[in-house]
Amino acid sequence: MGNVRKRWVVHRPPRVKQAHIVALKLICLRLLILAVFSVLAAQLWRMQVVEGKQYQQRAELNRLRLLPIAPTRGIVYDRNGVILARNVPSFTVSIMPADVPRSQQEDVSGRLSELLDIPADEISDLVNKRRSQLELFTPVPIKERVDQETAFILEERSAEFPGVQVSVEPTRQYEGMFTSQIIGYTGRISAEEYSTLKSSGYELNDRLGKTGVESSYEDQLRGKPGKEQVEVNAAGKRIRTLERSEPRTGNNIVLSIDLDLQEKITEFLLAGKGRSQHAVAIAMNPQTGEILSMVSLPTYDNNVFTSSISREMLAELLQDPRRPLFNHAISAQYPPGSIFKIVTASGALQDRVANPRTQIVSTGEITVPNKYDPSIVYTFRDWAALGMLDFYQAIARSSDIYFYYLAGGYKEFRGLGVERLSHYARAFGLGQPTGIDLPGEANGLVPDERWKQERLREPWVTGDTYNYGIGQGYVLTTPLQMVNVAAAVASNGTLMRPRVVREISDADGNVIAPFSPEPVGKLPVSSANLDIIREGMRQAAEWGTATGAKIPGIRIAGKTGTAEYGMPDPITGKYAAHGWFLTFAPYENPEIALVVFLEEGNGAADAAPLAGKILRYYFERTGRISRDAPPVATPVIPIASNLRPGERVAD
Repeated sequence: MGNVRKRWVVHRPPRVKQAHIVALKLICLRLLILAVFSVLAAQLWRMQVVEGKQYQQRAELNRLRLLPIAPTRGIVYDRNGVILARNVPSFTVSIMPADVPRSQQEDVSGRLSELLDIPADEISDLVNKRRSQLELFTPVPIKERVDQETAFILEERSAEFPGVQVSVEPTRQYEGMFTSQIIGYTGRISAEEYSTLKSSGYELNDRLGKTGVESSYEDQLRGKPGKEQVEVNAAGKRIRTLERSEPRTGNNIVLSIDLDLQEKITEFLLAGKGRSQHAVAIAMNPQTGEILSMVSLPTYDNNVFTSSISREMLAELLQDPRRPLFNHAISAQYPPGSIFKIVTASGALQDRVANPRTQIVSTGEITVPNKYDPSIVYTFRDWAALGMLDFYQAIARSSDIYFYYLAGGYKEFRGLGVERLSHYARAFGLGQPTGIDLPGEANGLVPDERWKQERLREPWVTGDTYNYGIGQGYVLTTPLQMVNVAAAVASNGTLMRPRVVREISDADGNVIAPFSPEPVGKLPVSSANLDIIREGMRQAAEWGTATGAKIPGIRIAGKTGTAEYGMPDPITGKYAAHGWFLTFAPYENPEIALVVFLEEGNGAADAAPLAGKILRYYFERTGRISRDAPPVATPVIPIASNLRPGERVAD
């Protein structure tokens, strides 16, 4: 028995080794706890020391806020003191992103949607966009011009609308459609505009001028914003105002526009434009450059932009093929037709291509063979076979053939040529902006040989010069440029910078920037030659193509124009045509220059009578024409009976 071995033996670890493992675990736990507390301490140090000021500022913003105070925008008057743009108080509903919890944003948007009739998702999108811009403490305007009842409901139930604010803001109110193209409108600053203007003190919710005088005189009309520091509660509601610096009201603008004349000219154009979708009339003082009236049809009501315009209405305005937002007086470019003959005539006299006794026979057409292929013959027609004409008669009867000679020459007669013609066109201010104090002015186009070669890859030919000389072909002008041409002739060759602003005054009525006439050039045409041009225009109004504009008791000077464009009618062979008329009066001492443009019409038959109505009304107001005076009997312009298809009546 004593020799029997134990079959199972259990080996136990020493107690010392087990204790070592427990101790190691405790050390790891302590290290873990130490690491966690170290991280927490580091984070606490970062928040309190490194970023302490930033978090302190955020905390203060939850209690104290520095809010901008928008200045009152300056008022716009016409030359007689009639208010054209004013400010009226209105309620605006906004949301402060910082004060509306994300968990409640959808609910708040839904309730606002019912009150304001705006889709809830649209409201949420506006707030989310502001959040993405990290502008949590800048209110998001949701709807402007809110009615008083809705504003009061939101104020009474403010606890149900966290972050929603109701404020009273000055809103622009305009006289209406008569001056929309001139005054323009204001709108909320865009993201692109804000990035450019924030260094100038603009805020993300500011309004600024978008078009017209509101835009070009933004720096004068805006004023200087103020600031106020307010204390708010946890819901973002104002408790008290701690500090306030008052804003400075913007300066007032007095326009050179006469609202009464503006309304009457609009009335005349609407009644007499016929099929024309676009019509323009501009009245200007040729001695000073002041624009007395500028009408562009169609127009629009700029009051639709004073609040949040609907997408549907904006799309309707932008997609309207008549382009009512477009100021055709300064931004549209058209072939000037025969009113351009004033430029051709001035250059021909000055460069001694012709003189008042120069006689040319208009047989109704001239023919020019192709210099590369004589079998090809081009025909250039007059509007009628007008017979023997001197210089005055050529202007009065608007002979195309006479001006073909002056511009491009014919046989032994040497004309101006394209380069000299372009030189005089530029001297009259064409091909470049006039510098009027309105945005969006077009350049027009003064072509030459180089332009055609670079643009069309074609050489300049004699026919191009013929068309150029009568205001057809490639030349393009704006109505404003052409009234400036008439004004330069009327003022003995002085080119003035047109202006629509007469003076600027401060909020107390003190004039701080009076209007001063600004000559910008002198025509390279002698006074004697300009006298000849004026006499030709007087004869045009007395017995020529411009007799439709005659008014009783006052002599006027005028020039008609009918500019063909597009493709000929496949049946009649006739072209569509723009109707133009240029005039100034009185002939002896001009105080008004006028252009009338009709997109579809005839210069002599349509534009000239409209100009006559405008001139008569202008002088009736001053008492120089009696309202009872009978209209002047105008002779019938003789029209040749042998007009070919495609030829015009008198232009």
